[in-house]
Amino acid sequence: MSVGLLALLLATTMVVGCTSDPDGSPPGQVSPSDGSAAPGDGSATVDVTTVDVTTVASRWSAPWSIAFEGTTALISERDSAQIFELSATGRRRVVGTVERATPTGEGGLLGIAADAGFLYAYFTAGDENRVERFELTGRPGSLGLGTPTTILDGIAAAGYHNGGRIAFGPDGMLYVTVGDAGDPAAAQDHRSLSGKILRLTPDGDVPNDNPFDGSPVYSVGHRNPQGLAWDDDGTLYASEFGQNTWDELNVIEPGRNYGWPTVEGIAHDDRFTDPVQQWEPSNASPSGMTIAAGSIWIANLRGERLREIPLTDLTASRGHLVGQYGRLRDVVLAPDGSLWVLTNNTDGRGDPRPNDDRILRLVP
Repeated sequence: MSVGLLALLLATTMVVGCTSDPDGSPPGQVSPSDGSAAPGDGSATVDVTTVDVTTVASRWSAPWSIAFEGTTALISERDSAQIFELSATGRRRVVGTVERATPTGEGGLLGIAADAGFLYAYFTAGDENRVERFELTGRPGSLGLGTPTTILDGIAAAGYHNGGRIAFGPDGMLYVTVGDAGDPAAAQDHRSLSGKILRLTPDGDVPNDNPFDGSPVYSVGHRNPQGLAWDDDGTLYASEFGQNTWDELNVIEPGRNYGWPTVEGIAHDDRFTDPVQQWEPSNASPSGMTIAAGSIWIANLRGERLREIPLTDLTASRGHLVGQYGRLRDVVLAPDGSLWVLTNNTDGRGDPRPNDDRILRLVP
């Protein structure tokens, strides 16, 4: 993202808008009636009406994730289980269908990641979630999916709390967010993959330097993490859906316990690692995230905003696009330095608008 865009994004303030939505937490959570910020909840917002927000492509059905293979954008749709490629002119075509995906509730084809000519996909298959790898065949404009290879299976699945974000870290390892699948106690069970962030080699093996010997588990005590991003120093950040009280931004360190279901949000309990920032679910429900221009950017569902957190102050935040495009599921840094934002109003939780869902591009 250019310096010009960042300056425009930080130009003026506006009133926060929010809408209720059960995604990630039960309905009925109410923010303070006086508009005051909750502890650790940076609530300032900015008006981006002075910034060009263009629509790259529209009329998607329950889209979930964007990944770039070189300069080619790949998009997953949760319920159709299809993966699309998108040309620079906005033309889309189906790359392939993940045949074993069985969409149900919040499950289906979720996160995708591209690496070294392969596409990795996290999806629900019956009573389990799994990660498979596909060779990307052909060339941009005519890509296809090769025969799938199982990277990891046996992850508990449910109609909700499936996690589902996958991303490659600067160490070349594949990181996977896994929800508790409706079994909160599993998040504290080191033998279970549920309620964890996992770390694997690209072939699905357990790295020798993982914190638990022979286990893909990298961190424990998570409810439903759905965002992963690394800064230039290699620090890993993750966004996480809370239940009734707090959604979270966490700094992830190997072997740490983040508290769920014993605690939620900042607890000051020495047994657990506190989040660096928390928000009421009605203002957040954080999903995909990226890092650009010195800030963390998080797509929010219930909160209907793109939240920016400066890396220089992890306790502060600003909201962008507040209420303008509805629910936001993913945000990624495109090869040209712009931010691509994926709306998510057609997944059964939102209120679809004409031509939803959209991929938005933020430029000066």
